[in-house]
Amino acid sequence: MHASVAGVIAIIVVALAFDFINGFHDAANSIATVVSTRVLSPGFAVIWAAAFNFIAVFLFGTAVAKTIGKGMIDISIVDATVTLSGLLGAIIWDLITWWGGLPTSSSHALIGGYAGAAVAKAGFGAIIEAGWIKTLVFIVVAPVMGLCLALFLTVALSWVLRRSLPRRVDRTFRVLQMASAAAYSLGHGTNDAQKTMGIIVGLLAAPAIQPLFVDSPIRALHLSSADAIPAWVVVLCGAAMGLGTMSGGWRIVRTMGQRLTKLTPFGGFCAETSGAITLFVASHFGIPVSTTHTITGAISGVGAAQRLSAVRWGLAGQIVWAWVLTIPAAAGIGGLSYLLFHAVLH
Repeated sequence: MHASVAGVIAIIVVALAFDFINGFHDAANSIATVVSTRVLSPGFAVIWAAAFNFIAVFLFGTAVAKTIGKGMIDISIVDATVTLSGLLGAIIWDLITWWGGLPTSSSHALIGGYAGAAVAKAGFGAIIEAGWIKTLVFIVVAPVMGLCLALFLTVALSWVLRRSLPRRVDRTFRVLQMASAAAYSLGHGTNDAQKTMGIIVGLLAAPAIQPLFVDSPIRALHLSSADAIPAWVVVLCGAAMGLGTMSGGWRIVRTMGQRLTKLTPFGGFCAETSGAITLFVASHFGIPVSTTHTITGAISGVGAAQRLSAVRWGLAGQIVWAWVLTIPAAAGIGGLSYLLFHAVLH
């Protein structure tokens, strides 16, 4: 595909569309717990989550965006076709799993699609191993960390509050859960929106694309490197993520908030707080993690603290299988998209 200014702008629009779908697909991560405990109505919950999704992009830096932009795929092989094919791999897989009500990772779909397209063009030499190691390790670490933190927090708070009246505990945690839902939405917004920022910056900083904008009147699109994330990219990605979250993904909300385990405001607070801590730590170190994996682990931790049978482990097993398939499935779609584009346009 021979890139043009209009073509690159169109791909940026597709990237923002993915960000919207990411928010739509992952709305359950931010609101399932607070909706299932009936602390907030579904309509108010998505507005609450979307607002903090957007605010997050201004608070936590851009370390994750830099990892995606230059730390996972050799930027020298990135071009318009690779970027577009990678985005299609992620979007198609997200829509398939949304339709099936499976809370899979939009993040892993994105990096899988991107990698699949890059490998289709240049082979496995396009992969930067160092960036992938920490990401793949956190496929396991993030949900386990969320589960362990939630288990510890649930047990510790249960002990501290053991003499308190249940009605008072419930009333207190209805208020606290609004704060924990906001914190989780901040974590969701900062980690997930940054991934699309990285894709856009990686495209604009690619050697194959840079010459297009040297003399272009749209000077904001000329980037000399992927080391800095322009403010306009930050704002657009944050807005797209927030709008997607406001659209909601109700099929997945039911799976996360009602079918995996039964939650109270106390349990919802523990799950969201544990998930938020996990996301803040990962974002600080520039590690692109799955917000879906994180909150699923945290919800399971709350259920397991009550009793192991409180978690529907059969459903959890189906979710894990969907996780395992996400990167290779999105990579396959991304790679196939690249080969089709290459065959048609060359």
